[in-house]
Amino acid sequence: MKSFDELDLEYFRTETRDHIGILRIDRPPVNAHNIDVLLELQRAVEGVRFDDEVRVCVFGSANDDVFSTGYDINALQEETGERTGYASQTSKEIIMKMRSTDTLFLAAVDGHCMGGGLELALACDFRFVGDDDDYRVGMPEIHLGLIAGEAGTQLLPRYIDRSEALRLMVTGEELTPAEATEKGIFDEIHPPEELEDAVFEFAEMIVEKPAGAVGHNKLAVNEGLELPLWDALAHERELQNQLLGSDIAEEGVDAFLNKRDPDFLGVELGDKEPGSDE
Repeated sequence: MKSFDELDLEYFRTETRDHIGILRIDRPPVNAHNIDVLLELQRAVEGVRFDDEVRVCVFGSANDDVFSTGYDINALQEETGERTGYASQTSKEIIMKMRSTDTLFLAAVDGHCMGGGLELALACDFRFVGDDDDYRVGMPEIHLGLIAGEAGTQLLPRYIDRSEALRLMVTGEELTPAEATEKGIFDEIHPPEELEDAVFEFAEMIVEKPAGAVGHNKLAVNEGLELPLWDALAHERELQNQLLGSDIAEEGVDAFLNKRDPDFLGVELGDKEPGSDE
């Protein structure tokens, strides 16, 4: 299997920089997606999942002023309803693959983020957005006589108030990034020229954390919230048990007791023996 940065994709750019995977959607003019784009995104997500060099993934755009406007309207007209339905289901499966991959995905939204584009951003674990009142954020599918069909009806109410989420869907209201951040759709908002620096600063911090523990935290939250409490606690216990006695736990405990900085990156990549000073 090719490494993440070696993927040869038509609609995405991939690179790895200091253990940060950078995934940029690139389908001008508005990064609208169809089934071909989604199948490439699936390859990219799997590339992140299986590449040990990638400890966090930044998901952004290669184009100015737009993250993604969602599913390609032309494809809706050209394809049969059955084929479009399969595309919608495929998108849901990719989004769930992102949420169940034990690598953090950070959305860097510097431009319009509408419909399926917002749904892709919601699939990420953290969302950063550029503070530009010209950018629009929303779920306008109601204007087409449709619903948000790429997991949006389920993801958005998990991040913001249920009534607020439903209102956005049934009215098709468009928000500015600041309004969307105030509602809780985005985690951080920055001037557009500072957005990538902020995302990469956070990503660089995550790279230094133990990837196994980061990933287990993500899975405990994403999967546990969908379970009854006692089942979620059992899931948490199993994930914790996998870490107890691991190399990264040995490194973390030894570093704490000996008042030194842990080298989780070196241990996990096999460049350092856990619990040693070298």
